[in-house]
Amino acid sequence: MNKYFPGIGRIEYRPDAGPEDTLVFRHYNPGETIHGRTMEDWLRFSVCYFNTFRYCGSDDHYGERAHQRQWEDGTRSLDNYKRRMMAAFEFFHKLNIKYYSVSDRDMAPEGDSFEETNSYLDEMVTLACDLQRQTGVRPLYYSADLFSHPRYMNGAGANPDAHVFAYACAQVKRSLEAAKRLGADNFVFFNPRDGYQSVLQRQIFRDMSHMAQLYRMAVQYKDKIGFKGQFLIQPKPADPRRHQYESDAMSAMHMLRHFSLDKQFKLYIKPAFSRLMGRPYEHDVYIAAAFNMLGCVDASDSFPEVEATSDICAQNIHDATIIMKCVLEQSGVQPGGFTLGGRVRRESVEPRDLFHGHILAMDTFARALRNAARMISDGCFARSIQQRYTSYKSGIGERIEKGAATLEECEEYIRKCGEPQQQSARYEHYENMFNYYVYPPRQM
Repeated sequence: MNKYFPGIGRIEYRPDAGPEDTLVFRHYNPGETIHGRTMEDWLRFSVCYFNTFRYCGSDDHYGERAHQRQWEDGTRSLDNYKRRMMAAFEFFHKLNIKYYSVSDRDMAPEGDSFEETNSYLDEMVTLACDLQRQTGVRPLYYSADLFSHPRYMNGAGANPDAHVFAYACAQVKRSLEAAKRLGADNFVFFNPRDGYQSVLQRQIFRDMSHMAQLYRMAVQYKDKIGFKGQFLIQPKPADPRRHQYESDAMSAMHMLRHFSLDKQFKLYIKPAFSRLMGRPYEHDVYIAAAFNMLGCVDASDSFPEVEATSDICAQNIHDATIIMKCVLEQSGVQPGGFTLGGRVRRESVEPRDLFHGHILAMDTFARALRNAARMISDGCFARSIQQRYTSYKSGIGERIEKGAATLEECEEYIRKCGEPQQQSARYEHYENMFNYYVYPPRQM
């Protein structure tokens, strides 16, 4: 465990570290108890295998790969995948975390046939199991990559070609078997190509019903093999090239409920996607939580002015605190957690930069967790929000809340009480309170 990152030991918690000590945690203290649970248990950090070890500093528009890693030769050979995995587990061990997040194609390349592809995957899963036993690290989630290969250019579960649909199902079957072998806590469905480019090309409801059939088959096979992990769906927002059927939390939840699948699934939310769509960073997290469907969170940031940059290492403490407030209010996201989905910049070419980026994100969310815990313990927001809704505690408001009111009754109430008085939303008051916890005043 010291071949690919020499000179770097296990990352430790050192709250007294100076500004140039960037290979330590200043805020993430795994054993610290907050609201009756350890920080490690609240956050359940996992490293995103794809963005950490498969992204090599390439730019889709302006340049070739810039990261020349010792373990990476740029080929799809099995030897290259093995070296990459050995480097990854050394990284997990030294970062001092318990989870990673991975897909089948992250682990093993495509072969020349379905049988060869599965043979490669079996071999790599065996290697991963051995490394997991050595390090104590296991998948927070496992996934089937149903979008990278050209066969999925028109989608997977929503593909108009039944042959492609069947291939996707076969791939999910093998991935569920791998997830069980690896002891994954969750299984993620991520379907960025399942949507339409033009309504003239597709039968939209038929597409979505086919996706639901894939989900049903997965639920059936999960039960058959005894896989205990939670199923998650990661919504993907629309982009200029394709409108995804699961473009946000609400559309994904509606589809699941329509096809009676909502009891078997939760959502894996990437807040950075909301920002790219012009919505508040926290929007989908709070929408999913409101319906008890928040299962996992991607801890990354984005630049809204640069559409392609949605996977930078989390560093915005203000935004992270909003997310952690929601997570604490719903008592956590177990068996999910926070996937460190950010990647280092193209110009960050040293292997140690991978540690710097992940430490930055982990410390950001650790600070956010402490901020949110103080916020909830003080009760200022709870009291202020209860006051805003006080009219629903009695009279016509209570009847509305209970579903007992009628339109006639509301009309009678208005005739009696007249025009409602304007009530300030007190937006600035709430933001001011929030900033108090994110940027507390210095003690003189």
